[in-house]
Amino acid sequence: MKVLVTVTDVAVVDDEFEIDGLGVDERYLTYELNEWDDYAVEEAVQIAEAGEEVEVVTVTVGPERSDEAIRKALAKGADRAVRVWDDAVAERDLLDAETKADLLAAVAREEDPDLILSGVQSGDDSFAATGVTLAEKLDMEWAAVVNQLDLDAGEGVASVHRELEGGVDELTDVELPAVLTIQTGINEPRYASLRGIRQAQNKPLEVKSLGDLGLDEGALETPLRWTATYEPESEGEATIFEGDSDETAGELAGVLRDQGVGQ
Repeated sequence: MKVLVTVTDVAVVDDEFEIDGLGVDERYLTYELNEWDDYAVEEAVQIAEAGEEVEVVTVTVGPERSDEAIRKALAKGADRAVRVWDDAVAERDLLDAETKADLLAAVAREEDPDLILSGVQSGDDSFAATGVTLAEKLDMEWAAVVNQLDLDAGEGVASVHRELEGGVDELTDVELPAVLTIQTGINEPRYASLRGIRQAQNKPLEVKSLGDLGLDEGALETPLRWTATYEPESEGEATIFEGDSDETAGELAGVLRDQGVGQ
């Protein structure tokens, strides 16, 4: 059995930053494995630990910088990784969900996985659409926002709990091959051990270009355009009360009275 996990690294912005053109200046950014993808990796590794002859492969669309996040996933138990990138991809200001899904789908067709796991969303773009778009591209069954998974590989069925609006859970069966988008809280992601970190350095990480995947620059065309980046203006100011609890409680009560609260 093969489980393919889509992963990405996300930008974390410092509290104080400057905007450079369409993005935040790189001096104010650090990158880490996307939180939702971390849970997807853990779920895949647990499937591998519970079964026999299960291979876990991660796939990423990202520059060389992403290797750090990829190695983190490998250190946690993934077997090998594929990263998609070349100069044509690097020149694009925006890779929307459909474009990423096209690139990921090309890798998935080569890998022919039984199950694809993807984080519900990324912590930066937050499109929350890549996983289900990928399922459409591959003509696979899918389930989104999965917070519990019971896999019967022999029967080719995944029984999943889905988190719906209003705190409602839906229980449904999905036939494999399928794409599942994984919600945080489905498990407890492990820390990468020192042994795992050392082993990750020797695990295969293959970089593929558009040409390697049988694609051309037409696969990057999108109707979306990134036109501007700006810091939203604050619509109000915070009031900070200093002193002991009696003093601050009295000051807060006065502010609330002035605002008409409780009248």
